[in-house]
Amino acid sequence: MRDVILSKPAVELYKILKFEGLLSSGGEAKAAIDSGLVKVNGEVETRKRRQISAGDIIEIGGDKLQMRLG
Repeated sequence: MRDVILSKPAVELYKILKFEGLLSSGGEAKAAIDSGLVKVNGEVETRKRRQISAGDIIEIGGDKLQMRLG
């Protein structure tokens, strides 16, 4: 599991996927979320603009990210 330091209290899910390099673009990130390929805290998440905050865990493919506030 990799730690991700958030610069603000809440960030939209698709932006984290894009900025962390898990997907190459915002459009690709949104498509992956729509397809049910992304989990937040162990549950499939289909809301592209879900607000992710410190303590949340995002999973996609074999990657797992732990959110921390920095």
